[in-house]
Amino acid sequence: MAVLLSRLGAFSHRHRLAVVAVWLVVLVGGGVGAVTLAGETSNSFSIPGQESTEAFDRIGEEFGTGGEGATARVVVQAPEGETLTTPENAAALGALVAELGELPGVTSATDPLDPAQPSVNQDQTTGYSTVTYDAGIGEVTPEQQEALLEAVDGARDGGFTVEAAGDATQEAPHVGGPAEAIGVVIALVVLAVTYGALAVAGMNLLTALVGVGVGVLGVTIATGFVDLSSTTPTLAAMLGLAVGIDYALFIVTRHRQELRHSGDVGRAVATAVGTAGSAVVTAGLTVVIALAGLSVVGIPFLTQMGIAAALTIVVAVLVALTLVPAVLGFLGLRALPKKHRAAAATATGDAEVPVSGRRFLAGWIATVTRHRLVSLLAAVVALGVISVPFFSMQTTLEQLPAAGSTQEKAQDLLGEAFGEGVNGPITVLFEGDGAVDAAAGTTEAIGGLDDVALVAPPVPNQDGSAALLQVIPESGPTDPATEQLVTDLRAQLADLDGVEASVTGSTAVSVDVAKSLDEATPVYLALVVGLALVLLVLVFRSLLVPLVGVLGFVLTIGASLGATVAVFQWGWLAGAINLDTTGPLISLTPILVIGILFGLAMDYQIFLVSRMHEAHSHGTRPLDAIRTGFRQAAPVVVAAALIMFSVFAGFVPAGEPTIKSIAFALAIGILFDAFVVRMVLVPAALALLGERAWWLPRWLGWLPVLDVEGAALEKAQTSRPHGRHEAPETVGAHRA
Repeated sequence: MAVLLSRLGAFSHRHRLAVVAVWLVVLVGGGVGAVTLAGETSNSFSIPGQESTEAFDRIGEEFGTGGEGATARVVVQAPEGETLTTPENAAALGALVAELGELPGVTSATDPLDPAQPSVNQDQTTGYSTVTYDAGIGEVTPEQQEALLEAVDGARDGGFTVEAAGDATQEAPHVGGPAEAIGVVIALVVLAVTYGALAVAGMNLLTALVGVGVGVLGVTIATGFVDLSSTTPTLAAMLGLAVGIDYALFIVTRHRQELRHSGDVGRAVATAVGTAGSAVVTAGLTVVIALAGLSVVGIPFLTQMGIAAALTIVVAVLVALTLVPAVLGFLGLRALPKKHRAAAATATGDAEVPVSGRRFLAGWIATVTRHRLVSLLAAVVALGVISVPFFSMQTTLEQLPAAGSTQEKAQDLLGEAFGEGVNGPITVLFEGDGAVDAAAGTTEAIGGLDDVALVAPPVPNQDGSAALLQVIPESGPTDPATEQLVTDLRAQLADLDGVEASVTGSTAVSVDVAKSLDEATPVYLALVVGLALVLLVLVFRSLLVPLVGVLGFVLTIGASLGATVAVFQWGWLAGAINLDTTGPLISLTPILVIGILFGLAMDYQIFLVSRMHEAHSHGTRPLDAIRTGFRQAAPVVVAAALIMFSVFAGFVPAGEPTIKSIAFALAIGILFDAFVVRMVLVPAALALLGERAWWLPRWLGWLPVLDVEGAALEKAQTSRPHGRHEAPETVGAHRA
């Protein structure tokens, strides 16, 4: 692989103008396609085949299109000291309901004062109108949402307190806000400090932006043909930008080392792509497999998110292997700081220009390996303590509204007037002969269940073949008691004669999806841990090195999710990250964090330990090989981790609940994995194991060799004339 990638790097360098032009054409074409072909994303998360999801679909068939449409609750509170039933207020409320019913996309708007189905509190000071759309949940357009909010604003002029909540008011997560831009700026600063040259840092960032641009535009185009979650483009952008910067960093760093050594731009590019590029391909493959592996969970929206993000990673790898070498060809010796260019131009290949700035890391690894047992125990204990909150983790799909938003104000008004459970009603669908009688006959029994505040009268369909029963819990939609109520309702309604009863509604769907994801997470964790073991055995041809790396990954996951639970669920340090409200984690968080951190952890393991393995394979003693490999690779891993952290952390303060917890878990996970696991735990464990760390049983000797260190390339170069990788005329031009 190293030889083939070296040839690809040399080709990209020789034909750099054509390579850059091709990528620009792809980027522009993606932009045109995104503008002309893009469709709407969806905020809905459901799993086909589940009781709640299938029943929700059947409601639309039994009760008309409005039965399954997205809804908003427009909450109206009378002026202080007044009620909604006074003639003047009732007339104004009726006018508002009429206006809501005429809004774009609205099929109906209920009247809070309707005697048949009133929706006012006992004091008659607060009521709500249920506004139903013809679009499904997550499919209400921004224009329709804006029209609703304008109507709400207009109603406030009459002295009412008016707010709106519900699934029809949820906005899609955005990409490209000021917080994300700050993360990119920090990444640029880290690159500039690492390289000592702003031009190279800018080139690294620019090529990464091209890759993430192509990837996200491709996802945007796909929305015109496939229903994708609104979280998908954001996840692709966040992950694609982080790995795009890092993969270019690995290749550019190796290129600069080779350039100092030989002064030959073409040879340096080819060698960098053949060596660091091999590690990039291997690391990228781990991320792709981990993300694509989300499909084994069997949840469609999660599969789509994983595949979209995986394709973005593929684009990032291709950019690193082709566009980066092409741009390095244009930079020539300017890829080095000015003080190193003269020495590199006259280098003969016998020595390398010394690089300063590694004294701290040299002292770090000397301390860790000297006090290896203490370092290992300290790392394990620290990560173990941080992992403790993980065991009390709760998950939900119900998104908590941002502080101060109209959604939060509406939920507060409803909670004060009707109780917290009104924000998460549960719907029971009865079907079959006698459905209406069955619904009426079970009302009393349902009302006697724990956590039930109110059972509304049954609502039959036109032919009486189905009926809906709405159950209002005492607890809120994210409370564990509500989840238990869904289970109790199903047990209560399991044995009805001749009638099928299904528990559904957005709260039940959320409970079912969260339960499915919680059950799938351990299976997925076992899958990626097993994959990590196999991959690392192939890379390092060792059993104990992969075992140490995988156990470190498990500690990273525990600490990452533990810290996330402490902040997002318990509220510790919530103000430091602009967290508005606390509660259960979004159900997607654990499984996505496992998949993404797996790939990134393997990145650091491969880039760091492969240098140790390379030194050991050249005859260096185990302890010296650890220290030598660490000094060579650690500066790049530190820079890569800081960049990853900056990019992910940039998505935390944005206020999007779905992305916030995922981004925080990834950011803190990067710190734990890079600076505790890979730079303390792994070298300390390898130092304790000594020569045994690189042991491979004879019966595994048949395993293929993944040459991530580029040994085959090194042999090929020693048998070739110098400069074979580049046309002679370009070598002279660059030296000039």
